[in-house]
Amino acid sequence: MILVDGEVAGAREFDFAALRALPEQVADVAQLIPGRRGGAVRLRALLDAAGARREAAWATLRSSDGFAIAVPLAAVQGALVTYRLGEAPLPVEQGGPVRFLVPGADQCGTPDVDACANVKKLARVTLTVERDESAKHDHPASRTL
Repeated sequence: MILVDGEVAGAREFDFAALRALPEQVADVAQLIPGRRGGAVRLRALLDAAGARREAAWATLRSSDGFAIAVPLAAVQGALVTYRLGEAPLPVEQGGPVRFLVPGADQCGTPDVDACANVKKLARVTLTVERDESAKHDHPASRTL
């Protein structure tokens, strides 16, 4: 389950079935991110479903194990929320049950988005107008290496 809150029309939780029902599905993330596996939905589909407000400029990504990073929303518009492997939930060994992946993070043009923005065990996305300075990326268990 993943919660989208903050600068949205209404906070919304998405379980496996709700993620599966969203538009903008990606059948195989390996086509966009070589070496990764699973099915995903585009981040923008979750944000649209929660009613992201225009003034939202930052997304704070929080994992279930305490990792958090704030990233510019404009830089992660192409991000994927990976949630399944085949027809089953994404296993913990693959970073599940929900994993945030940014295709081409090294090319997004900002030092605020790097490999650390590929968050394992994603549990919450909070949209804000200003950067959440309390969100840092120093928890190695949650980042992609």
